[in-house]
Amino acid sequence: MHATLFSISQRAYVSTLGIIKKFTHVCLFSGLLLGVMSCSSASIEDYQQTTPTLDLVTFFDGKLTAAGIVQDFSGKVTRKFTVTMEAHWTDSPEGKQGVINEWFIYDDGEKQTRVWKITDKGNGVYQGTANDILGIAEGESRGSALRWRYDMQLAVDGSEYEVHFDDWMFLVDNKTIINKSDIIKFGITVAQVTLVISKQED
Repeated sequence: MHATLFSISQRAYVSTLGIIKKFTHVCLFSGLLLGVMSCSSASIEDYQQTTPTLDLVTFFDGKLTAAGIVQDFSGKVTRKFTVTMEAHWTDSPEGKQGVINEWFIYDDGEKQTRVWKITDKGNGVYQGTANDILGIAEGESRGSALRWRYDMQLAVDGSEYEVHFDDWMFLVDNKTIINKSDIIKFGITVAQVTLVISKQED
């Protein structure tokens, strides 16, 4: 649950590290950027009365596809990708348990895979894990929106970078979600991922 929670792989995250390095240097000299490119201040409660209602278990079930882009802090597109997904759910004492398999293809031909494990805790609350996520991803749904927040440790060229993801999903209709993810370092949005997720007929 990619970028977006369900639809961006480690490779796309790594492509933002150069952005993070540049942005860190700039921030040492410009505190104004904290006010211009900070974390989202929107609340999931803002979407309480919106429709159609997004139910994660219903939408992410069966086969799905997605197409998206990665942008740096200036808005420049740095990567494009497509994703094929397959998801299924089972009942358990802790709530419904979901497994979402993802296969990525990037515009340079690179391929990646990821497996998410999701628990529906009830009342619009979700938790998720994946191999490259620090701890547990926390999700909350209201109306047509779902918000995920989680941290990731990126290891590149002998250095490690911990970044935060503020991930929003918006249900357009029963077959379409628009997903927007802010990649955040030092409280500043350094990159964004946007994609459209489409539910396929079985």
